[in-house]
Amino acid sequence: MIRGVIAMFDLSINSEMTVKTFDFWNVINEFREIEGLDRIRHNDFLVRVRDEVDDLGAYEIFVHPQNKQEIKRFNLNSDQMLLVGMRESKVVRKKVLEWIKKLAEPKVPQTYADALLLAANQAKELEEKNQALALAAPKAEFVDRYVESTGLMTFRQVAKQLEIKETAFRSFLVAIKAMYLMNGSWMAYSNHLDAGRFVQKTGEKNGHAFVTTKFTPKGVEWVAKKWGEIKGMAA
Repeated sequence: MIRGVIAMFDLSINSEMTVKTFDFWNVINEFREIEGLDRIRHNDFLVRVRDEVDDLGAYEIFVHPQNKQEIKRFNLNSDQMLLVGMRESKVVRKKVLEWIKKLAEPKVPQTYADALLLAANQAKELEEKNQALALAAPKAEFVDRYVESTGLMTFRQVAKQLEIKETAFRSFLVAIKAMYLMNGSWMAYSNHLDAGRFVQKTGEKNGHAFVTTKFTPKGVEWVAKKWGEIKGMAA
């Protein structure tokens, strides 16, 4: 049952594994149900997360496909999940620890055929990256010119200059976790703000507060390279 649940989750396991709070909440409740315990309400679970984790960072809004409710989702690394998991009973804590360890295990080829397939995939990835760099080359002249300036650029201006449809560009920025929608305003994740790729300014109009997010020259260069890589892989 748990293996099937894990396959459905939005997991990102790179140099540092991260799991979204909504998915981790489901895992915790699966383990609780196995032990005959009541499920935790999602809001109560988020209270636990905030109690245990000091550096949660930015969140994204997820619309539940069934009840259409807007749900906040944070990314938790393995250490943060352990902190939250320690709030559970001894038996559930052990299950959580085992689950986290399995997620972090490297996927080692089990057969000679698997090893050959892994080597082929790695060679293909290298070739695709080289193709992406070639496809991104036409954009380099624009990026070089823009980076020399000190101005900022709006989302629409960047999409136009890179010749990307706005809807596709917006979906792309969400997919690479560069921007997210909150209260009707498009926000940049804190790590990209810290890296100097975006700037955000707050204002007020007709009694309503709003936030504007713009690309810096560094951000334009970064997103142009990212778009070139994705476009090359899709070719």
